[in-house]
Amino acid sequence: MNSSSLASFILTQPPPYKFHHPGFQTKPQFSFHYPHFSNSISLKSKSNFSTSLQSTKSSSNTNTPVSIPEENVSYVPVEEFIDKDWSLLDYSGPNIDRIISFGKIDENSRVLVSTGSEEFVDCLVGNSKFKSMLVLHDSLLILALLIEKYDNIKCWQGEVTIVPEKWAPFDVVFLYFLPALPFKLEDVLGSLAPKCSPGGMVIISHPQGREILKQQRQQYPEVVVSDLPDKKHLQTVAAAYSFDVAEFMDEPGFYLAVLIKSRT
Repeated sequence: MNSSSLASFILTQPPPYKFHHPGFQTKPQFSFHYPHFSNSISLKSKSNFSTSLQSTKSSSNTNTPVSIPEENVSYVPVEEFIDKDWSLLDYSGPNIDRIISFGKIDENSRVLVSTGSEEFVDCLVGNSKFKSMLVLHDSLLILALLIEKYDNIKCWQGEVTIVPEKWAPFDVVFLYFLPALPFKLEDVLGSLAPKCSPGGMVIISHPQGREILKQQRQQYPEVVVSDLPDKKHLQTVAAAYSFDVAEFMDEPGFYLAVLIKSRT
C-alpha cells in the first residue's frame, strides 16, 4: 500500500474513475459532498494531509503510481472513500478524558492516534499541549473534518502497521478502537515497537467496554473485525515486543490497557 498526498477532488457518483493502482495523487484543493451534510467541506491546500488507499477494483499488481489527469475537477466514485458506518465511534462521555489522562502528554510529546473518534481528537487537541500529533483513520471523511479544524496535527489515511518512519518515534500511541484494525495483536505491537521511544506508551482502549463492543460487533460487522485482548494474551504478546503492561482495566463499561516500551 503506497502513501500519497491528497489534494483536490470531489466525491461524486458519475463518472467513475478507473483505478489501476492503490496509490494516487491529485491537485492542491479538494471538496467532499456527503449526504449527511448540507454543505460541502472545502479543504484548501493542506500539506499535512496524506492518504494511503487500496482500490478494490484494481486488477493490476504493478507498482507504478497513477496520477489523476490535470483537469478542473477530478471525480472519484463515492464507494472508494465512504464504505463504512463509523457512527459506532460516537461517544462524548467522561471516559474520553479518562483515557487521555493515562497518556501523560506534555509539550514534548509526539502523539499517534489510531482510529480515534472526532470527539476524542477534539478533546486531545483542546486539552493537551504536545510537540506533534499524527492521526490515522480509515475514514477519509473523519480525517477531512479534523484537518479542516486543526492546523497543528497531521492526518494520514493508512494502516497503523505501515506508518512511515519519518513520523517516528512516538511517545504516546492511542489505539482508540483496536477491534476495527484488521490485524493480529502481534502485528500491531510488532510494527509499533521500533517506532515507540524508550519509555513510550501504547494505550489500548474502548470507552464503553467489552459488553458494548459485543453489541457493536453484531450491528457493525464491517467495522468491528476483532476483539479486545484479555490480560493474559496481552501480557504474552507485549513481552514478546519489549512492552510491559503497566495498567489493565476490563470493567463492564470501560476497557483500558497501558503498555510501556522497555528502555533497554
